[in-house]
Amino acid sequence: MVEQHSDPVAQRDPASERPRADDEWNRDARGETETERMDRNWSTLIQELRVVQTGVQFLISALLIVPFQASFATLSPPLRLLYLITLAAAIGATVFLVAPISWHRILFRRHRLGNVVAAAHRCAMLGIGLLGVSLTGAMILVFELVTGTTGGVLAGVVVAILFLAAWWIVPWWWRTPRGGDASAQS
Repeated sequence: MVEQHSDPVAQRDPASERPRADDEWNRDARGETETERMDRNWSTLIQELRVVQTGVQFLISALLIVPFQASFATLSPPLRLLYLITLAAAIGATVFLVAPISWHRILFRRHRLGNVVAAAHRCAMLGIGLLGVSLTGAMILVFELVTGTTGGVLAGVVVAILFLAAWWIVPWWWRTPRGGDASAQS
C-alpha cells in the first residue's frame, strides 16, 4: 500500500490516487512528494516535446512548399497520395505534440497536473508515431523521385525499421526486467 502524503495537490488529483509501481522508490530514493514527482515528470516531458516540435516544424515547412515546385505536377497519383498522407501525418504529429501545452493552460491551477501529465504522455507517444510515419513518407518520396520506385521502397523500409527499432522496440525492451539494469532507475 502506498503511504498517503500531506500533499494537498496530490490528494485532489484523481490520477494520483492510483498507486504506481515506482511511487515507493520515488519517495525513498528522491524524497519526492506525489506533486513533486508530477512537476518533474511534466518538466521532463515539456523538454522532450520542445526538441521534437522543432523537427516537426521544419518537416512541415519543407512539405508545404513541395506542391509549388514545378516537378510536383509530374508526380503519379499514388505519389501524390503518399505526399498527402505524409503531410497529414506531420500535421497530426504537430497537433498531438502541442496539445499538452494547451491542456496545461486550460487546466492551470485546477489541480489536474496528474491528468495532464498522463494525457500528455499519450499524446507524445502518438505524436512521435505520426512523426515516424511522416519521416518515412518523406524518405519514400525523395528516394522515389531521385532513384525510382525500388529506391523509394527500399528507403521507406530502411527508415521504417530504424524508426521502429530506435523509437519503439529498444525502449520497450529496456522496460522489461530482462532488458535493462533494474538498479539504474531514474
